[in-house]
Amino acid sequence: MSVAEFVAAATKAEPSLAGENDKAKAEISKLESQTESMAADLKSLNDKLTPLTYLYENAPSSADVSLYCHLHQPISSNPEFSSIPSVLRYFLQIQSLPPTESAHKQFPNSFPPLDIDISKLPIPPRQVVEAVKKEKKPKADASAAASAQEGVFGAAVAAASSVAATAAAVVGSAVETVKSAAGVEDGNSKKKEKKEKKEKPAKVQPAKAEPLAPMPSMIDMRVGKVLDVKKHPDAESLYVEQIDVGEAEPRTVCSGLVKYMKEEQIQGATIIVICNLKPVTMRGVKSYAMLLCASSKDGKDEGGMEFVLPPEGSQPGERIYFEGEKYENEKPEEQLNPKKKIFETIQPGFTTLDTREAAWIDPETKSVHKIRTKDGVCRAPSLVGASLS
Repeated sequence: MSVAEFVAAATKAEPSLAGENDKAKAEISKLESQTESMAADLKSLNDKLTPLTYLYENAPSSADVSLYCHLHQPISSNPEFSSIPSVLRYFLQIQSLPPTESAHKQFPNSFPPLDIDISKLPIPPRQVVEAVKKEKKPKADASAAASAQEGVFGAAVAAASSVAATAAAVVGSAVETVKSAAGVEDGNSKKKEKKEKKEKPAKVQPAKAEPLAPMPSMIDMRVGKVLDVKKHPDAESLYVEQIDVGEAEPRTVCSGLVKYMKEEQIQGATIIVICNLKPVTMRGVKSYAMLLCASSKDGKDEGGMEFVLPPEGSQPGERIYFEGEKYENEKPEEQLNPKKKIFETIQPGFTTLDTREAAWIDPETKSVHKIRTKDGVCRAPSLVGASLS
């Protein structure tokens, strides 16, 4: 099985991977031809992928599937991931895409999914990038500059001196005239000393606040109710839903659930919606949110997917938050900045406990923060140890 055949199978399942127009297709094709060399230098690739979700703009492409294939061997044979966290995050993300899973189903023995327990991986050290101080340009030699410019400025200086002398004479005459008119003798006048200007204290510039590390409370999760669901007109793997999240108008959402749920399972369901991801256009339809689903720890194809459900009786628009004093009362971001990778950083810690309760596990402290509304904890109907996304 070649990389090209695997990529072709994924693109057949999701034609948009090839690009929406001629320009996009050309750019994606160029990136695809570079993926083998990218995978040969994991350190450089890690730096490249740190600010990126996908190789081309904000949607997956065939170049991502190609890079996934070339990364499969080095990832599967490298148990140490602490030095390449962005590569690992990217690899697992592309591995879980519906078109990649479709290609796995067609070619089960080629580039098979890797089961990596990220909760057991060491936390990569945070790198602090020091600001580069600009070097001041050395001043030109004063004597050399004076010598070079003497001829140019000599006449100007002489002319200026002459003008100054003339001006002084005129001003002196004017002052004497004014004193005489006011009846003030020059000998008895007292010169007023000029008040020295008080130097203003230099303003202390407030230190810039350090940017906050990604926190789960930045994610805006709400109760939503599916008002309508239908197949995407141009993508076989997608549904297009209309979701009530407590706003004046329902939100349009595209979800890749065709392989895992029937329309009647989705219609009317009360679910959890992530509302502050950046909108993305999927095959001509703009999607304004994401539905939170639980995927079996055995894989979506083997164990299936199901919605994470809020407590019974929850109403559209109700706030969903994470337990814990640090997070409960924090206000979510208005819109997550894709460049900061907030959701991508937090999402690997989403899971379901033995009780099927949905939670986020802090990778540093291992503390468990359940996902809940004011009325109770959200949970999956059947899946334990599931991944949430």
